[in-house]
Amino acid sequence: MKIRTARAVGAAALVAVLATSGCTGLPGVGETPVTFEAGADGIGDPYFPTYGNGGYDVLSYGLKLRYDPAGDQLGGTATITATATANLSRFNLDLVGLTVSEVTVDGTTARHAREGDELVITPESGLHRDSRFVVEVDYSGTPVTVRSPDLGEGGFINTDDGAIALGQPESASTWFPVNDHPLDKATYDIEITVPEGLSALSNGVPGGTSTADGWTTWKWAERAPMASYLTTLVIGDYRVNSGTHAGKPIVTAVAAELPTTYADAAMARTGEIADYLATLFGPYPFDSYGGIVVAESRIGYALETQSRPVYGPSFFRRDTGEWVVAHELAHQWFGDSVSIHHWRDIWLNEGFASYAEWLWEEHDGGRSAQANFADEYAQTDWSQPTGDPGRSGIFSRAVYKRGALTVHALRRTVGDDAFFRLLKTWTAEKRDGNATTAEFVAVAERVTGKSLRPFFDDWLYGTTAPPLP
Repeated sequence: MKIRTARAVGAAALVAVLATSGCTGLPGVGETPVTFEAGADGIGDPYFPTYGNGGYDVLSYGLKLRYDPAGDQLGGTATITATATANLSRFNLDLVGLTVSEVTVDGTTARHAREGDELVITPESGLHRDSRFVVEVDYSGTPVTVRSPDLGEGGFINTDDGAIALGQPESASTWFPVNDHPLDKATYDIEITVPEGLSALSNGVPGGTSTADGWTTWKWAERAPMASYLTTLVIGDYRVNSGTHAGKPIVTAVAAELPTTYADAAMARTGEIADYLATLFGPYPFDSYGGIVVAESRIGYALETQSRPVYGPSFFRRDTGEWVVAHELAHQWFGDSVSIHHWRDIWLNEGFASYAEWLWEEHDGGRSAQANFADEYAQTDWSQPTGDPGRSGIFSRAVYKRGALTVHALRRTVGDDAFFRLLKTWTAEKRDGNATTAEFVAVAERVTGKSLRPFFDDWLYGTTAPPLP
């Protein structure tokens, strides 16, 4: 513990009181007083006002965790490095459940309180705009899932042999304190200790394992900025295959209780499918490849968790389900590398990923993209918008299938050369960032040299069937 003089302690305490109240800090000679204010308890998404937080930008998360499946107990330390984007008297992190025992900011104990799913942190003194700071949160407890009548279930799920942390648009906050919105992407180091004999899989490049006293620690690192909902943690008995592909590590895993048929075959083609998509979308954007097939029946979906998508078991019961692998791998470009700005822009993720299903099917000897387009066009409910589907519509057919229709119609309108040049330009210019529909329209017009706003108005927002291109 640092020893300070009584005068220093008194000054620091006064600054803390002023900062907490939102008043001005103590100026030096000739300096302008600084006003510190509380960071917002939401990042400003119109669909999810309380998701994320304002006043800072996270640069990196370092998670050192330990999980005991038998008691469903998770504990550890989250180290968060961030930059203040305002003069902060206090700030929030999203955290669902779990008990916080201690918080420090830049090594000094900070006051903390819970307000619902918000962890409110008040540092000893105000944080100045543009300053970098480090938060450490020690926490533990029984993780929970989050449920929504229109969005389903996500978060941390205890299973028969371990656990799965997964979900969209909300999941990360059930297992670590986080600025839980795609606008605040960050890098991750994840270290998870589990009982010996279990696998503990996550995002990014594997950092090896070590075993002591009946426990094994697995390390993972994702160095490309990642949206928080794209993090995952999969613990249990899995058939894990590790190797390299295109000079990068590839890690695939299938739950041991699943038969060694379709799921294993699909995971074996992960690199091949990614390579094909790279010819259309540009270079693969991450430092590792992979995929995980879980056996948990409560997970009836697949999710594009960055560099290592997670697939529910239902996709591989009757065939290899390679279409869903193409879908989730396409998200590595559309959704993961180039992430949405707000959740109303989600068609930028799902429209292109759904279109990738058609492209892969045609490439692999199946039906053409045009045939899929014609069938889908005929059965689409055009009264449901794609570009701004509403909170309850972010997983709707209008977003996925009408989104794919929009992508193919764009291709037909501008021609193949301009279309694929546009896709590669988009993924290159927006790599590691966030984007809006308006930005995509602007890039499309610049690259193709065509006026396309009327086209997008019809295909994304119109309420009647647009004319076929």
